[in-house]
Amino acid sequence: MGAKEENGDGEMDQTVKKYLRGEAANLEGLQDKKLKGQLAIREELYGKSAKAAAKIEKWLLPSEGGYLEAEGIEKTWRIKQESIAREVDILSLRNQYDIVLPELGPYTLDFTPNGRYMAAAGCKGHLAIVDMKTLSLKKEIQVRETVRDVVYLHNELFFAAAQKKYPYIYNRDGTELHCLKEHGAVSRLQFLKNHFLLASINKFGQLHYQDVTMGEMVGNFRTGSGRTDAMQVNPFNGVVALGHSSGTVTMWKPTSAAPLVKMLCHPGPVSSLAFHPNGHLMATSGKEKKIKIWDLRKFEVIQTLSGHAKTLNFSQKGLLAAGTGSFVQILGDFSGSQNYSRYMSHSIAKGYQVGKVLFRPYEDVLGIGHSMGWSSILIPGSGEPNFDSWVANPFETSKQRREKEVHSLLDKLPPETIMLDPTKVGTVRPARKKEKPTKEEREAEMEAAVEAAKDSDIKRKTKGRNKPSKRAKKRKEIIDRAKRPFLEQQVEEQETFRKKQKTNMETEMPKSLQRFVRQKAT
Repeated sequence: MGAKEENGDGEMDQTVKKYLRGEAANLEGLQDKKLKGQLAIREELYGKSAKAAAKIEKWLLPSEGGYLEAEGIEKTWRIKQESIAREVDILSLRNQYDIVLPELGPYTLDFTPNGRYMAAAGCKGHLAIVDMKTLSLKKEIQVRETVRDVVYLHNELFFAAAQKKYPYIYNRDGTELHCLKEHGAVSRLQFLKNHFLLASINKFGQLHYQDVTMGEMVGNFRTGSGRTDAMQVNPFNGVVALGHSSGTVTMWKPTSAAPLVKMLCHPGPVSSLAFHPNGHLMATSGKEKKIKIWDLRKFEVIQTLSGHAKTLNFSQKGLLAAGTGSFVQILGDFSGSQNYSRYMSHSIAKGYQVGKVLFRPYEDVLGIGHSMGWSSILIPGSGEPNFDSWVANPFETSKQRREKEVHSLLDKLPPETIMLDPTKVGTVRPARKKEKPTKEEREAEMEAAVEAAKDSDIKRKTKGRNKPSKRAKKRKEIIDRAKRPFLEQQVEEQETFRKKQKTNMETEMPKSLQRFVRQKAT
């Protein structure tokens, strides 16, 4: 019992260290008693708050995420799914399966925000809703036309499918609710859950934003870069990123007809892109067989990896999945220095072509949509181990779902809040730089100053020093003193204008004659 208590105390001390604000201040060398007392009280408060946070973590964050660990010269990326299956529990083993439907593929997937349900869409018109907890088929329908993409809306009750001519919205019973004809022949769909906006890009390169609560079209823009198959939403700020055939990535918001950012990422077409959950990292892959990791705070490449990826996806814990051909590779940043290296790899049956990889929220599972159906594999350490039931609850009841839907509608953000830096929302706009006064305004100010100087009283002096001539001279001096700042400012402006004109003349002069220009004295 004593050993267990000591072990528990040691774990608690480690957790407390995590929440402490660095090393405690050294108070022994301080001479000022008042300052010493204030700092001692503050250090005590820091210690109490760290202990309280550690206790809360013990109860509210009971599960810990883990990763594969290799022993000796063993490599984690050599460990096969069969080896993992022999070691895991029965419930985890159920998440490892292959669904083969060769007549209806290739398949694309989407999960609900809480990871409970999955929508699978086959290119030949097959739509299926699967409960991932019980692994039971909730509903499947055949729309009898091409389906290019599928995406869930705010919860599992509604989903949108990009079909041959238009995108359609269905409920979970498979009933068609809406046909969005204004969007046209859509190739990719994304849903902005905080703004209730359905974003789509069609085959003509037109970007549409539609509010699914009111049904109105919020934005309709021509990207001017042609058709694209790479589209993703940044979870941090709600900005939609598009990857184009010119190698550029553009970022859009629904209130601007021009892209917020246009960055050249690859020399050839961009095949896929993905955002890290924190919104500060972006991964892009190009046809030149390079995967690049970008820091969006500086818009700089921080790492370039060799290898082609038709599809990319980040997990909740920051693992990056890249799929191409019949091979899926998982990269991890375990050092915390944003340096991704190989973590796991998986090969599906030869001849299968991976179309989409997608991590399941709150589970260590990766869904793979390919040409012959879809598969699910185990990726230890990919999902968030502790869910917040106020944000996403995989076990929510219908009553909780209804309440959450009402709360999310009340908290719905307007489209104007979408911007590159959302921290600016709610801040005060900085004061504008004072504009230069016009010539008329300057003359009026000078006249007002002269009038004020004329009306000023002159002190009466002793006999002989109060002559009219001396009084007039004194008044003239006061008027000149009032005019002086305005005249000095005018002279300065004329001087700067003359210098600017001179430099312009020098730059306009041909290069061959510039050496004859009089040099400034040093």
